[in-house]
Amino acid sequence: MANTFKSYSKANVGLTISDVYTVPAATTSVVIGFVLANVSATDPVLGDVKVNKANVDLDDVFLVKSIELYAGSAYEFNGGNKIILEAGDKIQINSNTNSSIDILVSVLEQT
Repeated sequence: MANTFKSYSKANVGLTISDVYTVPAATTSVVIGFVLANVSATDPVLGDVKVNKANVDLDDVFLVKSIELYAGSAYEFNGGNKIILEAGDKIQINSNTNSSIDILVSVLEQT
């Protein structure tokens, strides 16, 4: 079993739900953390980050919902708890303001 640390990013996220990371086939991923940054001049913007499960029998869940980010500020999610994702699962993000949030997700992929 190979373990590989990786990071994935998405810039200028807005109103449309955007995929930041999709777990590759035959892979289990451990989410180590993510950072959101408000790159706009709007105070505040509201950001959502959710897990979209590939297995339709499982519920999609929010990791953060309507988190307030003030202009130039950031939010770091890595409270010591790890999130396990399976092949096909996605991390998705959106904002209530166009082109307002950047995100970086760090994962450990196990193949």
